[in-house]
Amino acid sequence: MTAPRLSQLTTTAVGGPVTRYVEAGAEEDLVAAVSHADRAGERVLVVGGGSNILASDEPFEGTVVLVGTRGFTVSDPSRAADHTGAGDDAARGPAAASPDGGAHHGSDRHLHPADGGTATATGGDAWDERSVLVEAAAGHPWDDLVRETVELGLAGLETLSGIPGTTGATPVQNVGAYGSEVSQNIVAVRVWDRQEQRRRTFSFEDLQFSYRDSLLKRSMDHGSPRYVVLSVTFRLERREDSTPVRYAQLATALGVEVGERAPLAMVRETVLRLRAGKGMVLDPADRDTFSTGSFFTNPVVPEHELTDRIPADAPRYPVLDARGGTVEGAVKFSAAWLIDHAGFGKGFGLPGTRNELLDLVGEDVAGGRASLSGKHTLAMTNRGEASGEDVAAVARTVQHGVEQVFGVRLEPEPVLLGLSL
Repeated sequence: MTAPRLSQLTTTAVGGPVTRYVEAGAEEDLVAAVSHADRAGERVLVVGGGSNILASDEPFEGTVVLVGTRGFTVSDPSRAADHTGAGDDAARGPAAASPDGGAHHGSDRHLHPADGGTATATGGDAWDERSVLVEAAAGHPWDDLVRETVELGLAGLETLSGIPGTTGATPVQNVGAYGSEVSQNIVAVRVWDRQEQRRRTFSFEDLQFSYRDSLLKRSMDHGSPRYVVLSVTFRLERREDSTPVRYAQLATALGVEVGERAPLAMVRETVLRLRAGKGMVLDPADRDTFSTGSFFTNPVVPEHELTDRIPADAPRYPVLDARGGTVEGAVKFSAAWLIDHAGFGKGFGLPGTRNELLDLVGEDVAGGRASLSGKHTLAMTNRGEASGEDVAAVARTVQHGVEQVFGVRLEPEPVLLGLSL
């Protein structure tokens, strides 16, 4: 198989050639490909949807494994005993039951039930008669899973509609949007441990979730994971309406109050519309969507470190833990607001940038090849001919400017390969 360039595997469409490339369509293929590279002493990059990677144009010296596993199972929580164990799993059969009595959705590739952790160890509420378990293969496209669970009348993931990438990537970053984080519904994550050369299962507590962070992310070495995600198990609820809407903008768009519910399909459609309006739904015809999505995380600042450099009218939000509870003593700010009010408007990086206002030396950032999205200041976009360094240059300039103005250093969300800010 001819190895593609990373630009062909990432949503920003930048990145250089790769030395070796493997497509893994089944779990055993994924484990075998990673294990083979490890025995050969090669660097390993595991790619799903490529939506959280910004790579340089230099060759990637190692093996790139594309995760192509598909499918998910739905089971009743009365079978929760099937989802516990010592976490030293061997391959077993697929989870058995759906809300209607038993079905395996997606492809015909078998999944293995979660074999470790406790089924009640989840970021959500305690189990009740509405609860179901959904286990999805790591390579299952994330938005497909959200759509499919909404169509099945299962609530919990609907506000995470439209997020690009694959299911296996979601617990790594603890992805979130519109007041929800994926950790609030995760029961367990099955992985291949490259150090111990065995399958393991992490419970909710094991994963040590926090804002855009997890044990899985902290164990990565320059983009190469110790733990390769094989499948993710979620606790969802059978219901026609959504989980309580926590985000004011979404509540307004739905015509409900914060804390109220709305029909599942309506929530999904509204989230997709809001995301599309911000260029956060990949569209091959729209260069504003050629990005990693939100490039910077919203900064969390301890209250004792707050200064008057951040104005009183800067939007502030509570910091939530992995279960959705409020973390005391810290405040979360909008990275998009800070970027905009530091002088970087939508489209920054195109000819006519405001470098002079910020005492930045040189030509317009990236010569117009990369810029902030014309729809949202948090996205660093490839306008058509950008290199990875072009995109990084825009991000670096924004990061520097925000720190100069507000004293807050924005942290990048995507994995940077061969690049730094």
